[in-house]
This record gives sequence, C-alpha cells and structure tokens, in this order.
Amino acid sequence: MAYAIARLKKLKRGNISGSASHTARERETPNADPTQKNIRLIGSIDPEERLEDLVLAKIGEHEQKRKIRTDAVYCVELLLSASPSYFRPGCPTEAGYYEGQKLNEWVEATHQWLADEYGDRIVRAELHLDEATPHIHAYFVPIDDRGQLRCNHFFDGRQKIHAFQDSYYDTMRLIGLERGIRGSKAKHQDIKDFYRIVEEGRDLEVDELSVEHLKAKAADRDRANQRKQEMEATAKALALENEQLRQRIEQLEQDNQQLRLLTEWSTDLVLDDVAWELGLNREHERWRGHGHIINIDGTQFTDIAPGSLFKGNGALDLVKHVNKCDQVQAIAWLGERFGEVGAQRAAMSLAKKTASDIIQTQSAPQFTLPVENKANWTAVERYLTQKRGIPDDCVQMLHQQGLVYADSKTNAVFVMRDLDGNTKGAFLQGTANTFSGYELGTLRRSCWFYFTLGKNPTDKTSTAVLCESPIDTISFAMLEYQKEGIPENRTLYMAVDNPRSLPVERLRNVPVVQVAFTQKTVAKAVKQLLPQSKLRACSTGDWNTQLVNFSRQQQRQHNNQELEL
Repeated sequence: MAYAIARLKKLKRGNISGSASHTARERETPNADPTQKNIRLIGSIDPEERLEDLVLAKIGEHEQKRKIRTDAVYCVELLLSASPSYFRPGCPTEAGYYEGQKLNEWVEATHQWLADEYGDRIVRAELHLDEATPHIHAYFVPIDDRGQLRCNHFFDGRQKIHAFQDSYYDTMRLIGLERGIRGSKAKHQDIKDFYRIVEEGRDLEVDELSVEHLKAKAADRDRANQRKQEMEATAKALALENEQLRQRIEQLEQDNQQLRLLTEWSTDLVLDDVAWELGLNREHERWRGHGHIINIDGTQFTDIAPGSLFKGNGALDLVKHVNKCDQVQAIAWLGERFGEVGAQRAAMSLAKKTASDIIQTQSAPQFTLPVENKANWTAVERYLTQKRGIPDDCVQMLHQQGLVYADSKTNAVFVMRDLDGNTKGAFLQGTANTFSGYELGTLRRSCWFYFTLGKNPTDKTSTAVLCESPIDTISFAMLEYQKEGIPENRTLYMAVDNPRSLPVERLRNVPVVQVAFTQKTVAKAVKQLLPQSKLRACSTGDWNTQLVNFSRQQQRQHNNQELEL
C-alpha cells in the first residue's frame, strides 16, 4: 500500500533565503546525486531570481491595510511526495530509482492540484529528482481573498491542516495513492523529520507482524489501560484543586493588569517631546516654528503668535493645532512617532479601542517635500556661494544629487532622508531673511540631511562627522576639503541638532566619529552616547563663519601673490 504525503513549514522572512538555497541547490546538499537534474515546475529558471523577491512582489501586488508584523509568516513551504513503493513498486528500497510513467502521473496530478487549490499564489515549485525519492517543494504566499497576508487563515489549527491534507489526498487517490489514518494520535512529522525518512528510502507502510507479536502487544495494551485508569482516578482529585488554583491565578493577573493600565494611563505625553517631534525649536521657555510661538505649562499650552491666540490641553490638541488636522489624523501621527501606547495615552478622552482601531486602519499623513521652483534656484545658489562661502562645485554636486533646491519662497530646501535613503523630511533655510526651520510633517527623529565624500565611493563608511545644521555640515566638509583635499576614507557628513534624534545603533559601528557641535552641552551628551567619538572645537561662533573667514584669508594670500608677481 502506497500513501500520498503532504507536509508544510511556515517561513518567516528571515527563513526564506535559507530554504531557497536548499531547494534551488545554491549550496552543497549531502545525499544529492549531482548527475541528476532537478526541474522547476513553477517560476522562472533565471538563476538571479531570488525567492524572497518573488514573495515580496506577490505581497506588494495587494495593498496591506495593516502593517506586516516582524514575526509574520511570509510564505509556506509545501513538501509533496508519495511512498517509495509508489514510484518503484518492485524495489521500494532502491534509492534514486523511479518508474517514468508513475512519476509523470504523480507530477501532472500534483501540478494540477497546486493550480486549482492556490493559483498564482504559488510563486515557485521545484521537482527534486536527485535524492532518494522524488518530491516537490512548492512555495505558497498566504494572501487571503481580501488581499491581506494572513497565514492563519489557511493553516491555523489541526482542523485546517487536516483540510489541506484532505484536499491533496482527494486528488492523489485518482492515481492510486492512499490517505494516512485521519485523526491518528501518531506524532506529526514536519518537513525536516519527513525529509530524513525519504532520504533513507524508508516507506511509511505498516510492518508485517506475527500473530504472537500482535497478541503480546494486545496484552501490553490491556495492562497499560488498567494502569491508566488507576492514574486517572488519582489525578481527578488533583484536577479540581489545580483548576481552582488556575482560576485564582487568572483573577490575580487580571487585577494586576487593571492596576498597570490605571498607572500607565494616568499621564499624558510630555508636551515638550511632542513639540520637538512637530519640528518646533525651543528658545528660552517657548517653542517656535511654523508660525507658532507656544508656551507650555504642564499639560496646558498657549499659542501667543500674533493673530493666532489659542489655548489647548494635552498632546492631541497640540498636534491638531500645529498640523492643522482633525482628530483621526492627529492620532495616526502620534501613533507613528510615539507608538500605539503613546497615541492611546494622548487620546484619553476617546475609548482605548477606538484609538487602537484608528492606528491600525488610518495611515499617518505621508511627508511631502516643498514644491521645487527652478526659477528661484539662481538666487538660492548665489546665497550659498556668495553669502555662505560654499564652493560652487559643492553646491552644484548637492543640487544634482537632489539634496538641495529652491522652493516658491526662495528658501534653500535641504532634503532629509533616513539611512536607507528614503525622503522623510526637509530643513528650510531662508535666503532673503533669517527664517529657518523644519518643513511641516518632518519625521525629525528618524531622518537627517547627510552626504558622503571619499576617494572610493564603494568603500564602507569609516568616519562620520556630526554638525548641528545643514549649512554647518557642508561648511565643515568644505573646510576639510580646502585644507586636506578629498578624504582618503569614506566619510559621512550628517546634520543632527539634538541627541534624541541621533542614530546611535548605526553610528556605534563607525570606527571614527567626530562631534563638531558648537554647543558644548550637546556635544558632551553625544560623547556619552558614542564613547568612541572625538570632540572638534570651532574657533568661531559656527563652522560657516570659520569657512567664510578661511576663504577670505586664502583670497588675500592669492591677491598678495599676484601683486608680488
């Protein structure tokens, strides 16, 4: 008797490449015959095509209403096969041999089952013929009918696993394969255990036992049942006591949870933290920016800017006032920057479930860069080169890289990106006035103005320089360039105006970090976070003033040399 075999394994994102390396034979595989060629039944034969890219592309075809959890199942590996006695009836233990007609019938039936059951959600399927028994590895992306990534919808619990196996067996019986005993108490073999059995060429059929052996096993079973009844009688007395104890523990845990929530929800977010995330800058006891001058007193705040007198209470009111948005948008914004618990704390006036639902379903407004005005670029370029003393070739380089441009108000727009290069904010520097500040919606904690220099662009960053503003960052880089030329090592120049937005985890891996802040207290705070860093002192009020003075000195020396000639 030969059985159809269906096993599955759930793969998180970090497990996909390892599984693909085995099934695509990208790494050495013991017990595999290199003279036999495997066949890709589904998917391109392009060796550069990565399984992980196929899975992500399939997920990307559907808009995910909720963020994908870091521990989510991205795809499911299906292992499909049959007993060795099906493929080689006369010699089931002869590993590597199979009858061609049997193989073709099984492959055709399995391929059709995959198409009927899962359609284009199977992104790859490999037929392995180089091992003991033919088998297929198929990769299924668990997208439900609503386009959401939900593995539990297909394989959550014993009932759904049985349904998966029943579906495969209903097709395999047409080619003469049997199903295992449904509901058997035998321990389920996962892909790893099953794979070992297949490699050894063993069948899953029941051994032939003698009548005496069967009688002995029946007697053993009777004795075991008697012992079981005795143990059950003893255990019943303990069961009631255990259940009462469990209920008591559960009640204590509920009481503790309620106490924790009462403590957690007793305070709102600190308004100073919210004001900073909104892109406001603290000047003495007031927060300024985006046309607002805000006094904060505990959970109360007042906007005293001319023509916009406003009083509010709490983080939710502050976000609504500064961002000029409604309550739902404010909660989504808070959720993105302070997490779900932080947003719920700010939304104490709402039901907690309502706030949680908003965060799950409502995306925070996406940051949008100010519209570029190419007609104003000449004025911005003149400001940077003539007033700020930045060399023209540096300005052109940054402009061509899309890191600085002009907006409709002739502001110099310095583009802020995360460390993966995604634009998430902008810093505006007025050229016709002293205005400077962050564009509304900037994710101040997770993006920066930065660029890199070095003779070998492909080298790993070995030096990082931290300054307080984009102008200072560029000025510091140009001072080094004019004195020493292009850096030998790959160097990152980054504007970071506050330790709370410092990308500490990434910078800890950079061997040399230079802290070029003009504010000594901030520089010392960064030094504590990055012990390997070194402080760089500025001889003037800021690095741009030092650059301008250095350029003028160089120009005077050049003029004197011309007079001498």
